[in-house]
Amino acid sequence: MIDERIKSKIKECLLEEKKITFLVGAGISAESDIPTFRGKDGFWVSGSKNYKAQEIGTYRMFSIASYEVWKWYLYRKSLTEKARPNQSHLMLKEIEDLLQDSFILISQNVDSLHKRAGNTDKRTYLIHGDMDYVRCGDGCTDNLFPFPEIDLENRDKDVLTAEEINLLKCPECGQDLRPHVLWFDETYNEKYYKSESSLKAARETGVLFVLGTSGATNLPQQIVERVLYYGGTVVEVNTDDSVFTENLRDEGSGFVIKSKSSPFLTELNDLISDLKTGI
Repeated sequence: MIDERIKSKIKECLLEEKKITFLVGAGISAESDIPTFRGKDGFWVSGSKNYKAQEIGTYRMFSIASYEVWKWYLYRKSLTEKARPNQSHLMLKEIEDLLQDSFILISQNVDSLHKRAGNTDKRTYLIHGDMDYVRCGDGCTDNLFPFPEIDLENRDKDVLTAEEINLLKCPECGQDLRPHVLWFDETYNEKYYKSESSLKAARETGVLFVLGTSGATNLPQQIVERVLYYGGTVVEVNTDDSVFTENLRDEGSGFVIKSKSSPFLTELNDLISDLKTGI
């Protein structure tokens, strides 16, 4: 699966202490039974209304119907709490152990599975936020608070009790809390989403592995473009074409591998281990 040209690029990174970076999306969590936002399960039914994720996951919707948004995220949180890291997450942790400070993980996933697998905060940039936390929807403080413990999985999802609604209020100002995630109508920033750190890592990257993402958002596209601009190699591993696929096939420093992430990362982990032993 990993041809000699890619092996050579990885060895070059190890010898020259260049970053080996992983840009990952919801596809790697699908094996943990977490539905993707843009896939067939990326919808929400509330009463007689059927919302797409791109409609419910917005600041605009939060501004006019905050509890509808909250019910959607509370339900998703109940799914992620039950999920367990799969082979992809475990391999990313093992690869970080091998590479140490040459490793960077840039993840679009908010499901906490990287943390549960053991990836470190120091080398992990969660560019779409982290559903372990909430923050004030009015921005009265930059503080993050623990995600409220409200389980909507096995009950009427359309009803929140007065006690539950109280848990969704900011302890500083009393306004509505919001999930600590990047919504579809918001922009990236460094403070919450490590956008500048991710672009800096892209400049220092010798090989970028893109796994399980459609590449539909702006920052991932900038990361890929920047790696290529600064002479790095990009390897896309996906079961379907993404916004990157066509260009990478035509790009001298690009590779496209049609595979699920788990078998690829398992092979890559073994390869890096062998290469480090031989250096």
